[in-house]
Amino acid sequence: MARFRRKSCCALITLALAVFFITVILKSLSPEDNHFGSQFEFKLIPPPRQMEQDNNIVVSAKPAQMMPEEKADRMENKMQEFPEPNYNVHAFYYVWYGNPQFDGKYVHWDHLLLPHWDPKVASGYPTGRHQPPDDIGANFYPALGPYSSKDPSVLEEHMRQLRTAAVGVLAVSWYPRNMNDENGEEIDNLLPLVLDAADKYQLKVVFHIEPYKGRDDANMRENIKYIMERYGNHPAFYRYKTSTGKLLPLYYIYDSYLQTPDVWAQLLKPNGISTIRDTPYDGIFIALLVEERHKKDIQTAGFDGLYTYFATNGFTYGSSHHNWRSIKTFCDYNNLVFIPSVGPGYIDTSIRPWNSQNTRNRINGKYYETSFNAAVEARPQIISITSFNEWHEGTQIEKAIPKTWGKTVYLDYLPHKPTAYLEITQKWARKFSNEQKKWLE
Repeated sequence: MARFRRKSCCALITLALAVFFITVILKSLSPEDNHFGSQFEFKLIPPPRQMEQDNNIVVSAKPAQMMPEEKADRMENKMQEFPEPNYNVHAFYYVWYGNPQFDGKYVHWDHLLLPHWDPKVASGYPTGRHQPPDDIGANFYPALGPYSSKDPSVLEEHMRQLRTAAVGVLAVSWYPRNMNDENGEEIDNLLPLVLDAADKYQLKVVFHIEPYKGRDDANMRENIKYIMERYGNHPAFYRYKTSTGKLLPLYYIYDSYLQTPDVWAQLLKPNGISTIRDTPYDGIFIALLVEERHKKDIQTAGFDGLYTYFATNGFTYGSSHHNWRSIKTFCDYNNLVFIPSVGPGYIDTSIRPWNSQNTRNRINGKYYETSFNAAVEARPQIISITSFNEWHEGTQIEKAIPKTWGKTVYLDYLPHKPTAYLEITQKWARKFSNEQKKWLE
């Protein structure tokens, strides 16, 4: 009996030890942080952070490196937060701004007060130059402050704002290499940054070619060739689908009337000396329509379409809303692309203090809505916006904030939010898209 008890006792002790060891082993295992089925999977080694705590050692865990696929997925999810970009809505975009942090000085924000051409009138107005950061060459004050167009964070924020507005294409103001406007510096070297930022947000870029010194058919051909060879293969480089199904680059030509139709014909007519037609550098060339007589000049020159640019209803024949339907009829008859330019308002008295007669009050967004409505009713192929950020002329839809400096009180978007004009743009970009679908039915 005693032998039986000893055997039973040994068996119980053995069993207890087995249970103890199994329990210890199981407790040392932790479930994977997976989804379905994770309760059946175990780790043999505790997490590093737990090991460090157990050993009373404080070490920061290294963040896991994100794989390229994960980055792409995250960016794709981020894009879904924005409305779909409408590639038939183009916004004029300026990259001529600078500040001391990125450029060593302020550029364009310190704009000159331009004198009136009549000395008698000019004598009655102030002269000099603006003194940023509080005193800038604009009647509104940007939410980003007097920024630099070279600042990657500014470019990123601009692309977010454009996507918020459902704009699909940036029309970037451009001067050829080693050239610039009279108030700025070279901007061609910024284009790679702009194209990369645009591509990240699924936006496209076209070139708004400024009236650089000596512009003619021969150097225009060289400059178009340069643009195509340097930027043409970038995924953000915009191409317009023609009625024949071709995909061609599109170029806005500002102040095209400064060159005669004969000069442009040498570039844009098939038999011109500098012709670009049926070459790898061919494109859709859009002339600026200012006066009514320019319609015939544009056709004679061989342009493919026209735009109106100015955000001042009634200032020119082209910018007058009531003319847009007849201009569209002319374009249809002559197989031209019509691109009316809408804007939220106009005020440039910070740089042209004598020009108050051309101010167009925003009327808390009503002016912009009226402009968009007139453009949509004309049934154009594309609508352009003057502008995303031409602050000197007060046509910007970029975010602005209230600001007072001394006796200067900047205009703002109150009682609306800083995003007011981005939201109006988004609304009309969507409406324009829906209307275009109806026209095709």
